[in-house]
Amino acid sequence: MSPSLEGGPEDLLRDLRAAFRHTLVSHPDLESVLVQAWDSFEGNVAIQSEGQAPIACHKGCPSCCSLRVGATTPEVLLIAAYLRATGTALHQHGIDLVQALRDADSRTRGLDENARVALREACPFIVQGVCFIHRVRPLACRGHASHDKPACIEAAAGLRDEVSFSGAHRTVRVVVQTALQAALRAEERAWGMHELNHATVLALDLPDARAEWERGGDPLAAAAIDSDQRQAMGEWLDQW
Repeated sequence: MSPSLEGGPEDLLRDLRAAFRHTLVSHPDLESVLVQAWDSFEGNVAIQSEGQAPIACHKGCPSCCSLRVGATTPEVLLIAAYLRATGTALHQHGIDLVQALRDADSRTRGLDENARVALREACPFIVQGVCFIHRVRPLACRGHASHDKPACIEAAAGLRDEVSFSGAHRTVRVVVQTALQAALRAEERAWGMHELNHATVLALDLPDARAEWERGGDPLAAAAIDSDQRQAMGEWLDQW
């Protein structure tokens, strides 16, 4: 039985941390722990969303896909692997996600959240309104869901500041992501958060990035967005 939010966020966080640690030890590959995290997210969101208004998000609606996205090292490494695996097939259809990523990174690198929103730079993985890395998208994207599509469109155009987001998605995302980070830290793996564009470029350009991470290194450190909070966050994660 998968850990459930029914017992409360703190209990779920502890249960997931233990489950993620077990997976990291028994199946020390990033795919296994991320599939586990995605399944935990989807299962608990379904439970927590019962009786609530349906979300307005759907394929072909990239209204919010201009925000700065934070992702853990395993999430970034899997995205980089996915880009390598799908690159040839996409090129045959005139789509070059890696070049689009590099172009976007040249414009977004180093920007904080406010500057990124003001730039209104679309995610480089969106092509004709479709997310081409949807299968391996980070928890940050999975947990950002809205009940109001018109409001999202207005916000993306700079005409609105507030949008009604799904509290269930946000809460579950925070719990699952925190548990994953706590498990990574406990197993002496890089656990911090990185800006997605910059980190993915690094992962693509460092052929041994995955091996370095598996050895306990931090190959994506240059793209960190939580450096000023890392020590305090680490101490808090150790309590779980």
